Amino acid sequence: MQAYERKQLLERVERESATVGADIPETITVQGEDIDLRTFVFEIKRRETVPAGERDRVEQAKRNLRRERNDRIELIEDGDITREEGEELAGSIIGIDRALNALESLGPTNLEREQKAQQAADTKRWMSFLQQALGREDDGASRRGR
Repeated sequence: MQAYERKQLLERVERESATVGADIPETITVQGEDIDLRTFVFEIKRRETVPAGERDRVEQAKRNLRRERNDRIELIEDGDITREEGEELAGSIIGIDRALNALESLGPTNLEREQKAQQAADTKRWMSFLQQALGREDDGASRRGR
């Protein structure tokens, strides 16, 4: 493969809009292990939140996908590959990026929601504590009449 062809492929995978319209690969080989990537991503995305037990699995999957993406980019940059192999690698990198985008969209949103819920619960406990400490158990209306 010529240097300019490598450059074109690398520019293609690094484009912001590269994943628009791209499909998540059905299966992908990551570090010698075949993974049903599309099924995994859709299974995780189907849930409203990622259960605590699944978070580690999702984070590990994201790390493995990033590592595999970098390995494939290195193959395009430095590997002894043909143009067709480079095209195939570029397509798989874009598919990995699409899967990563789907998995990343779960993280901050759910964490923010959990953080807000935690803060609301903390505020409620604090207000309850203050009411008890000040002798106002339920509401102050019943004590105002005295």
